[in-house]
Amino acid sequence: MNEENIKNASTGKCQSLVSLLWPSFLVAGLATIVFFTVFDPLAMTPNVSRTGAYTLGFFLFWIIGIMSSAGTQYFMKPCNLVKARRDS
Repeated sequence: MNEENIKNASTGKCQSLVSLLWPSFLVAGLATIVFFTVFDPLAMTPNVSRTGAYTLGFFLFWIIGIMSSAGTQYFMKPCNLVKARRDS
C-alpha cells in the first residue's frame, strides 16, 4: 500500500468512528434529559447520589446509542463487501 491508500484508510476509520460515537452521544444526552425529567433518580436508586444516577443513566443511554449506530453502519454496507470479508 502506498501512503495515500494508508491515509485514506485511516481517514475512513476515523470518520466511521466519529459517525458512530457523535450521534449516539447526542441521543444519550437527550434521552438522559427526557428520562430524568419523568423519573426521580433518588427514588429509583436510593444508594446512589443524584449526580451518580445521572452519570450512570447517561452512559447506559450512550451504550444503547452506540449499539444502534453500529447496527446501522453494519447494515449500510453493501452485501457483496460483507460476503467478501466473510469468505476471505
